[in-house]
Amino acid sequence: MKVIIIEDEKPAARRLQRMIEKLGIAVDRMLHSVEEAVEWFQRNEHPDLIFLDIQLSDGLSFEIFDTIDVKSVVIFTTAYDEYALRAFKLNSIDYLLKPIDDEELREALDKYRDRVPARSIQLDFEAVKKMLINPIDRQYKSRFTVKIGQRLKMIPVEDIECFYSENKGTYIYTSDGRNYLLDNTLDALETELSPENFYRVSRKFFVNINAICDIIAYTNARLKLKLHKYGEQEIIVSRERVKGFKDWLG
Repeated sequence: MKVIIIEDEKPAARRLQRMIEKLGIAVDRMLHSVEEAVEWFQRNEHPDLIFLDIQLSDGLSFEIFDTIDVKSVVIFTTAYDEYALRAFKLNSIDYLLKPIDDEELREALDKYRDRVPARSIQLDFEAVKKMLINPIDRQYKSRFTVKIGQRLKMIPVEDIECFYSENKGTYIYTSDGRNYLLDNTLDALETELSPENFYRVSRKFFVNINAICDIIAYTNARLKLKLHKYGEQEIIVSRERVKGFKDWLG
């Protein structure tokens, strides 16, 4: 069985590789972006099975299938919750919700083996892509609650310039120039923030599109952002996220 992993977070890809190989299956290749995957598929024999992350650093992984006629079987690996995935659960072999569980991985591989030969399975990637870009009835947070001493404060998302991580904590920075510690992680915010208004520009920052007042060319093909109020650290759009950021800006 030839297996590849397409995942932009390299630590997550390595962890998944170890989990798969613990089950006696070798991983032939790990790819980390849409661009890298397209180039690889153009030059190599397609694998039997792909572990496919949905959101890659340079776009949705479905863009690969816009260019390449991939016949491989897919197991989705994603941070999207089960509600969002319900619409296409039956169109793929399986999906694994991050953080991936050993037993769920074993069951997904068993399901693959039970359905071999599975190359006849055709996924409707275009339908899934549309569902993810315009998710039906998907609810995003309109406010966050933070604790201040013995009190709780509600902060509307429109008052938030950015979310950032520092010293293992996650913080909200508001348009009135205040910081609040948030009982959450940046990774968890991926499914809680509307992608129309917020974008993760790096491992450390989510920014509100309405808070950006300047965008400056920076070293190594990166971008530097200036927000209306926040100025505690430089906000740099990482190189692998620049294309997605520009697409987000429209």
